[in-house]
Amino acid sequence: MKLIMAVVQDQDSNRLMSALVENNFRATKLATTGGFLKSGNTTFMIGTEDVRVNKALQIIRDNCKTREQLMAPVSPMGGNADSYIPYPVEVSVGGATVFVLPIDQFHQF
Repeated sequence: MKLIMAVVQDQDSNRLMSALVENNFRATKLATTGGFLKSGNTTFMIGTEDVRVNKALQIIRDNCKTREQLMAPVSPMGGNADSYIPYPVEVSVGGATVFVLPIDQFHQF
């Protein structure tokens, strides 16, 4: 038994949940916040048998896409902020960050 924890962008969460349900995966969906962009994301917790892990990973890969997003850089600390002009920087966001963890026991009450 494995626990798959997948952190995905909010824009991908409904599509991913639908695809998981279509393929008979149960998932718990948690609203979370990322540290880098300080924006909302969704964390999925998916419990599954070892033999179905690759199928779950493929579903996540197919439904979570990276995209470009503009981000305003943070002003320099301790420096002269008068001459600092923050130009937006394009960063790559999205996709999925996935952890696959072994499960010793599973109970459903």
